[in-house]
Amino acid sequence: MNKIITISREFGSGGRSIGKEAAKRLEIPYYDKELIKQVAEKTGFAPQYIEEQGEYAPGKTGLSYVFAPPGGQDTMNGLNAADYLWIMQRQAVLELAEKGSCVIVGRCADYILRENPDCLHVFIHADTKFRAERIVRLYGESEKSPELRLKDKDARRSANYKHFTGREWGQCRNYHLSLDSGVIGADNCVDLIVRLAAGKMLLTEE
Repeated sequence: MNKIITISREFGSGGRSIGKEAAKRLEIPYYDKELIKQVAEKTGFAPQYIEEQGEYAPGKTGLSYVFAPPGGQDTMNGLNAADYLWIMQRQAVLELAEKGSCVIVGRCADYILRENPDCLHVFIHADTKFRAERIVRLYGESEKSPELRLKDKDARRSANYKHFTGREWGQCRNYHLSLDSGVIGADNCVDLIVRLAAGKMLLTEE
């Protein structure tokens, strides 16, 4: 039986690192940059474009999608770039899940694989202070207010998720596990994910 773990995350919460370490411990493939590469090959879009536009709405609401011009009939079947990218990303996620056990970060994979019984859907979050300090420390964030960058990134990610899934990003009922990396710690987040995915944690109803 395949073990598919999807990792959704707030910007700066460490979701990528947590997902990568979980994949390492479980000895299964980790798809983040590799997924972007595969979509680039399918679409011809630049990886940098896919990394940004594949998860973030152009604006803080979904209205920007409404006014996007359609693409050419010969290249994107008349779809605008955002819709065409969504279709190609969805296809790539489904192919990876079919291929075998893996960890998939972002790309609305939790929604795309929502009916797959072999999936464990995880959302990683943390408070603003923790995330702001983290992006300054790790990414060399030079803005006077990294909190504004966090707010912008999360708003655009939320708008993208809402537009393509019709669901609220970060809502706990969309995931099996919601973890506060700032309180629990990254290592403990990894431990919990690995134990659940490996079937070592018995869940019983009271």
